[in-house]
Amino acid sequence: MSNDKQFDFWYAVNNTELITAPTGHLETFGDTVVNYYLICQQMDSIDKVVVREGHLKALKPAIITPQSLGQIDVGDLGADAQDYADWLREHANDLRIIQYGFTLEKQEQKEYVVSDHLDNVLDRVKEEVRAQDDPLSSILVGVNDPWEVCLMKLMVELVQHSAQENIQQFQQQSVDMKKRLTDNIDQAFLEASRDASKINGLADMLKLNNLWEKYEDRFFALVKASE
Repeated sequence: MSNDKQFDFWYAVNNTELITAPTGHLETFGDTVVNYYLICQQMDSIDKVVVREGHLKALKPAIITPQSLGQIDVGDLGADAQDYADWLREHANDLRIIQYGFTLEKQEQKEYVVSDHLDNVLDRVKEEVRAQDDPLSSILVGVNDPWEVCLMKLMVELVQHSAQENIQQFQQQSVDMKKRLTDNIDQAFLEASRDASKINGLADMLKLNNLWEKYEDRFFALVKASE
């Protein structure tokens, strides 16, 4: 990145104010569309304000686990980065990192210029957003160029606001899935105890779910009882 581009980037980030943050959370198990209103003063005219309305899509979050960290090719980051990923896989058994992705849907973007003071334009946009009562709407005041960078502040706010609830829902889903699997295995043991032809299917289920060692003694006790 050139020095000028780097300056533009940080100038945009540091001169963006999040006026109204979304009150809703990002979806844990699906995509979320956030409506943004970005208000920017034109640099060459104090009485010209650019208003951009559009959609920012937050993609379905993904969980990165220690196991998947060890499978990542760190590429140019080098051997030290790979060693750290290996260490995390071996030692951070409870580590969960949520990976978020965002896309800017430019085809849905609306842009117009208003001849007025920025504060007056902001007040009107606030009233418009308030009337819509949309928990996933956000208002920002930023710079006109590069205006896309201003949305970085919105992305950060969305992640900070949603991450804890997303983690809790992921954890609850994991608990529910484990319980369903345990219930299914118990049911399979019961059916196999009544019908020996189902024992092989039970063995396949245990191996498929990497639970053979956990249930091995119980399985062979069942086989012995069926003889």
